[in-house]
Amino acid sequence: MAGMIDTHTHLYDEAFNADRDAAIARAMEKGVKRLLLPNIDASTVEPMMNLCHRYKGVCFPMIGLHPTSVGHDFEQQLTRLEPCLKDGSAVAIGETGIDLYWDKQYLKEQIASFRIQIGWAKKYNLPLVIHCRNSYHEIIAELKQAHDEKLRGVFHCFPGNERQADEVTAMGFMLGIGGVVTYKNAEMAKVVRHTDISRLLTETDAPYLPPVPHRGKRNESAYLTVIVQTIAALKSVTEEEVAFQTEKNAQKCFFPNSKNLC
Repeated sequence: MAGMIDTHTHLYDEAFNADRDAAIARAMEKGVKRLLLPNIDASTVEPMMNLCHRYKGVCFPMIGLHPTSVGHDFEQQLTRLEPCLKDGSAVAIGETGIDLYWDKQYLKEQIASFRIQIGWAKKYNLPLVIHCRNSYHEIIAELKQAHDEKLRGVFHCFPGNERQADEVTAMGFMLGIGGVVTYKNAEMAKVVRHTDISRLLTETDAPYLPPVPHRGKRNESAYLTVIVQTIAALKSVTEEEVAFQTEKNAQKCFFPNSKNLC
């Protein structure tokens, strides 16, 4: 099978403190050759970057402020985060976005934070990794206002329906497909059937959202094979084709200047 890319995995999370190296080894044994790490806030940059330095060429960092970490001090957090983009190691801005599931108290601040990070994406010519939970219309409104030829990225754990998938992909964004696609009656399965495979990316969101049959356990990047198998079944193509095409999509999105494009 072609090398797979987990485009969204929190391997620096404390859930992996007991077996982080073993979890990475298991993923690589399964054929996952690159692991892209989304940041959460200023406190997670150091452990994330340390892991990327230890696994150079395997683990790649993103820099961003997660919407659930946005509060009254978001501007100070962003001021601490932007210098991390100066060395050119980050492959994306994220994860960023708007989350209205847990709390709407800081909606204004979340929108302001998202706007600043959209600006970073343009300034540093990097894709956005968008967290969208109960906030599709708010996020689309911001993207439409800021849209130009530079703006690109992925909707992590795409939460929408087929019509919304068409709207997002028409704007040049890709859809992140993870463990939710294996859940019973998941809207994401319908979206995968509907959407051209050239617009799909594979992800785990480890340690969260484990796929069936691992629900109730900690997720990990080795389970990306389950995502690939599920997409293949939904699209009536081979697992090899899914692995090859989604790797190509990830290369195009996150490594556009790489000489190793499929």
